Amino acid sequence: LEIITTLANKNEELHNFMETLSHSLAGVQVNCPQAVSDLEEEFDRLFTILVEMKESMINTIKQEGAKKTQELQHQLTQSGGALKSAVELLEFANNALDIKDEDEFTKAAKQIKDRVTMAPAFRLTMKPKATDNMDHLMVDFNQERQLLQNLKFLPVPRAPEMEVGDCLVLDNTVSLAWKMPVEDSKIDHYILEYRKTDHEGLPRIKDERCWEVVDNIKTTEYSLSGLKFDSKFMNFRVRACNKAAAGEYSDPVTLETRAFNFGFDSSSSHLNLKVEDRSVEWDPQGGKGLESKVKGKENKGSAHLTNLKNMSRSGTPSPKRTSTTRSPAIRGGRDRFTGESYTVLGDTSMDCGQHYWEVKALKDCKSYSVGVSYRNLGKFDQLGKTNTTWCIHINNWLQPSFAAKHNNKAKSLDGTAPGRIGVFCDLDSGQLSFYNAETKQLIHTFKAKFSQPVVPAFMVWCGGLSLSTGMQVPSAVKSFQKTENGLGGSNSSLNSMAQ
Repeated sequence: LEIITTLANKNEELHNFMETLSHSLAGVQVNCPQAVSDLEEEFDRLFTILVEMKESMINTIKQEGAKKTQELQHQLTQSGGALKSAVELLEFANNALDIKDEDEFTKAAKQIKDRVTMAPAFRLTMKPKATDNMDHLMVDFNQERQLLQNLKFLPVPRAPEMEVGDCLVLDNTVSLAWKMPVEDSKIDHYILEYRKTDHEGLPRIKDERCWEVVDNIKTTEYSLSGLKFDSKFMNFRVRACNKAAAGEYSDPVTLETRAFNFGFDSSSSHLNLKVEDRSVEWDPQGGKGLESKVKGKENKGSAHLTNLKNMSRSGTPSPKRTSTTRSPAIRGGRDRFTGESYTVLGDTSMDCGQHYWEVKALKDCKSYSVGVSYRNLGKFDQLGKTNTTWCIHINNWLQPSFAAKHNNKAKSLDGTAPGRIGVFCDLDSGQLSFYNAETKQLIHTFKAKFSQPVVPAFMVWCGGLSLSTGMQVPSAVKSFQKTENGLGGSNSSLNSMAQ
C-alpha cells in the first residue's frame, strides 16, 4: 500500500511537472514573436526619431544657407552700385583737371569734394556680413554612434530566494521574507504574488484560483494581514524589478493555512430564522402558516423565552463530520427546529483538535445564544437546556442577563457581553471557552469530555448574528490556555461529563 501511494504521488508530481513544461513551452511560442514585435516597434520609433531629427537639422542648414546668401547678395548689390558711382565720380574728376578757368575749376573741385563725401563707396563697410563657413552646423555623431553600438537588452534582476525559515503564519497573518542571491543596487521594488490552494507542494498550473498581486514593495519582507484562511495552503512567489524590467519569479513556497470554516445549516434551522452562509436574522414572518406553534410565541417576554428564541451561528463543526468536514447532505435530513427553539447549527462538525470562530450580534439584537451542540439535538430542545449543549446566552430585553448555560443550569457572568464574541473549542483537552474577540479577555470556560463530534450552535430572537470563520486560534488565546489552563471562567456546577 505504501509503494502504491508513493507511485501515485510520483505520478501526480510528474503530471503536474509536464503541465508546467507544456505551459512554459506555449508561453515561449507566444512570447518570442511578441518580443520580436516589441523590438521592431522600438527600432521603428528610433528610426522615426532619427528621420525627424535629420529633416529638422537639414532644414536648419538650408535656412542658414539662405540667410547667408541673402546677406551676401545684398552686400554685392550695394557694392556694385557704389562702384558704378565711384567710376562716374572718377571720370568727372579727371575731366575737371582740364578746366582752365580758375573759378570753374574751383567750383568743380568743390562739387567733387561734396560728391566724394556722399559717395556710397566711402560709406559701405568692406567686411562681409556672412562667411562661407558652415562648420558650426556640423554634428559629431561619435557619442551617439557609440551608444547605438553598445545597445543591449535590458539588464534583468535575478530571481529572489524565499527565506522559508523566516516565513511565519500566525493570527491570520502571513509574514514573508526573501533575499537576492547577489547584491543588486539597481533594484527599485519587488512584486509579491499569492494564491490560495488545497494542494500541498509546488503550485499547479491549472489551479482553480488566480494569483493576487502586491506591487511596489520596497523591502525584502512583507506581511499579509487580515486574511481569511478558507484553503488548506497558500502559494507565494516574488520577483525583483529595476527601473526598466521585472526579473524571474522566485521558486514558490507553499505555507499551510488550515483553519475552521463552516456556514449556517439552513436546511434544519427554525423557519423564523432567515439564514445565509455567514449571517442569520430573526424573521417573524418566516414559515407563516407552516408552523402555527411559532406564531403567537414571539410576543412572550420572559428572560427564559429570550434565551430560547435566539439561535445564531458559532464556529463549532457539526458532529457527523470528522475533524472539520462538511456533510454533503446537510444535517442528514433531520427535522427542523420548531416551537421556541429558534436554533440554527453549523454545517460542519469537529471531533478533534482546536478550533476558533467569532460571532457578532447585529444592532439591537434582543436575545441570542452562542455555543456548541451534539448533532442529535431535538427539534424542540433549546441551547443550554440539555446536557448535550453548552452556550453563553445574552438577553437584552425586559430583564437583561448574561449567563453561561448547560444542562438547564445557568451561571451569571460578570460585566456586559462584548459586541463580538470569540469561541474556542479544544476537543483534545475537553474545553469550550468564550472570549471578548477584541481584547481576547476570557469570559467563561466549560470543561467537558465530549463523547461525540460537536457542531457550532446558535439561537437568535428579534435580531441577528454575523459569523466570521476561516480563523486561526489567536496566539493570545493559545497563550492564555497554556498558562491558565482555562480556569478563570470555569464553574464546577457547569462542568460536565458529556453523555
